[in-house]
Amino acid sequence: MFFHPKILDTFKGYNRKLFAKDVFAGLTVGIVALPLAMAFAIASGLKPEAGIFTAILAGGLISLLGGSRVQIGGPAGAFIVIVYGIVERYGVPNLLLATAMSGVFLFLMGVFRLGTLVRFIPIAVIIGFTNGIAFLIGLSQIKDFFGLQIEKMPAQFFQAVQALYQAAGSFNPVALILACASLAILILWRISRHRLGWLSHIPGTVVAMILATLATALFNLPVDTIGSRFGGVPSGLPHFEWFPISWDTAQFMVMPALTLALLGAIESLLCARIADGLIHDRHDSNQELMAQGVANVVTPFFGGMPATGTIARTVTNVESGGSTPIAGIVHAFTLLIIVLFAAPLAKSIPLASLAAILMYVAWNMGEWKKFIDLKQFRLPYRITILSVFLLTVILDLTVAVQVGLLLAFITFIYRISSLSRCERAEGKDFAALNNLQGRIDAYRIYGAVFFGAVKLLEKIEENLPTQTLLLDFKNVIYVDTSGMETIMELAHLCKIRNINLIICGLDHQPLEMAQRSGFLEILPKDSFYADLYSGIETATCH
Repeated sequence: MFFHPKILDTFKGYNRKLFAKDVFAGLTVGIVALPLAMAFAIASGLKPEAGIFTAILAGGLISLLGGSRVQIGGPAGAFIVIVYGIVERYGVPNLLLATAMSGVFLFLMGVFRLGTLVRFIPIAVIIGFTNGIAFLIGLSQIKDFFGLQIEKMPAQFFQAVQALYQAAGSFNPVALILACASLAILILWRISRHRLGWLSHIPGTVVAMILATLATALFNLPVDTIGSRFGGVPSGLPHFEWFPISWDTAQFMVMPALTLALLGAIESLLCARIADGLIHDRHDSNQELMAQGVANVVTPFFGGMPATGTIARTVTNVESGGSTPIAGIVHAFTLLIIVLFAAPLAKSIPLASLAAILMYVAWNMGEWKKFIDLKQFRLPYRITILSVFLLTVILDLTVAVQVGLLLAFITFIYRISSLSRCERAEGKDFAALNNLQGRIDAYRIYGAVFFGAVKLLEKIEENLPTQTLLLDFKNVIYVDTSGMETIMELAHLCKIRNINLIICGLDHQPLEMAQRSGFLEILPKDSFYADLYSGIETATCH
């Protein structure tokens, strides 16, 4: 079916017990999402309500329309670097436009069944840019962690480092102590969770934020808060607001929108795959992309930011007992209730504590152990992962992914071509050809005959026999257009030199390619055999 949300398949056997678990999980995830949503929005150069409204609208739509039973959608840390760069370069209105355009791209990716293609992105590329984004998130939070006086943080790496260095003398010791205390609470809470009993269900991020907020309010600490920088969080519902759309503007936002769409697709489908392993189910990747698309088209018109599937909140949902999309919908309603009735309390939330939370998220987001284990991998893998990481940090995520995919492609072509080989065989051992007179030069080819391995056939061209050439393709699994062109050129050369060319063993895809290219039509009938294999001894040809 073209559009079939997972929620439609979850009500079979649904009962009050499962509903109670979903409600509890939704409440838990909603509480977890609150500090993260605000922190992600602030780090992206937006107001905190942009993150909350995104978590409410996008989170609810993704759960309602998505292709996963338990995935939780909303603003994600992976978007911080990209969103901040778009806001700084193009402004907030154009960010909203780019977000809506990315939603269209995501929906079309789902419509054209491209969800499975995201899985073909090599793990080295994914680890490289994930670690790069995590590093940049941590770097972006140094300002609030130390309470530095920087009017506007640059988006570029070297300019950001320079700005931090120049402002080093303005650090606020109270903000630093508050941030370190928040970070310590997060670490200790995670280490001691199994000893806390029922308290372990309360997320450490919420505990750290509440304690830091109470300390700031009670002792009137001289640190920046949401109230002092943003004026607080509005307590009303998000309202629809049309933003200007024109082709002159949209054409400049195509690449940023494609970047958001690509990253959103990768992030959400990776998250969905992790969720599948936790609940032993399988998500519908194309339906998930369409749901992500709808969410990203809708939320900008309510002041939201880009949204995708989020690993931390999804895992929290599963660990809390969530088993259907109802939990994700409850999570959205939980945030909505908090905004309606508790928004004024957000004024005293210190930005230093949110910075500590984001640094903690960034550390857990990165797969740093992979860098330690790099020496165990081949050189091409190491070059790919380090190149993507450095390019993500220094230049741009889009460039990093493009270079990473190119390096992975070259490595793959080299590896596959090295697995393809050609071996000499004794022509007299082919029983069906014993009646032929004279010498038979026979070769058996293994692997794939494609543009990266045509040198095997070119090597045969350099050592053509005087009478009969036999090529056994029984062990060839794939032939591309370049490979078939080379085979046809070899056949033409044999015809010019009056050499009898015999082809055997073409099967499945190689046979189909030979038929479609018209190669079999130009071969004499006695030059093509389905199979002449007879277990002959072989030796590698040189």
